Amino acid sequence: MTDHSSASPGPTADGMPMLGLGTWKNTDPEQCAESVRTAVEMGYRHVDTAQHYHNEAAVGEGLASADVDRDDVFLATKVWTDSLAAEDVRETTQESLERLGVDYLDLLYVHWPADTYDPEETLAAFDDLYADGVIDRVGVSNFTPAHLDTARELLDAPIFANQVEMHPLFQQRALRDVAAEIGIQLVAYSPLSHGQVFDVPELTAVAEKHDVSEAQVSLAWLREKGVTAIPKATGGAHLRDNLDSLALSLDAADVERIDGIDREERFIHPDYAPASW
Repeated sequence: MTDHSSASPGPTADGMPMLGLGTWKNTDPEQCAESVRTAVEMGYRHVDTAQHYHNEAAVGEGLASADVDRDDVFLATKVWTDSLAAEDVRETTQESLERLGVDYLDLLYVHWPADTYDPEETLAAFDDLYADGVIDRVGVSNFTPAHLDTARELLDAPIFANQVEMHPLFQQRALRDVAAEIGIQLVAYSPLSHGQVFDVPELTAVAEKHDVSEAQVSLAWLREKGVTAIPKATGGAHLRDNLDSLALSLDAADVERIDGIDREERFIHPDYAPASW
């Protein structure tokens, strides 16, 4: 693995900044480019996108326009489920590089283990990209423990991260245990549960105690669990609020209170998740 990154603010997980910028549904090109530029110049050093978000070109424009070296930004994208045949993986990854305006990726994910995903064929292509230095790390997304077992058996490269939905209302306890046991990072998408965290009494109580937002509490709780979060934000105020979560330290009582939230509310995007998943 080539160590391209030379700087990142806040805590990192094996070189990956534990707070990143998510870009799902940020599809207006001008707004997306501006929000990425603003975030990076504000201090974000981890940007997450995907082929299926249809915004890689705008993300690349935002990165290029920011007054920060590309090598200082941890950049991740994902291969969509219709492109997981070996040749399609290689071809579409090259297209992603061109849209993003970069010559390598810090992390490339299998977006879902569905549709054209064939573990032997798909993962062999990821191994090739890793061996060629096109990607620094191999990732998977929406993988269950069984999916992880199969992938680990087939890959030569280590699995660096599994990106899944996780937040205080969907705490992924079993998957966190598996990830810790096998030594892979968890990356939480939808870490604010699409705004639902603002209406959870336990989170509000902790937020009032520290004079911060429920969003900051949720992001700090994920970090306490060793999980990287990639909240989406476009406006400067929300970008700053999320970034300020890096300064929040939760005490044991805070963590215990959030751990005790007795809700399991998962949001799977009905217009987004592959039908065969």
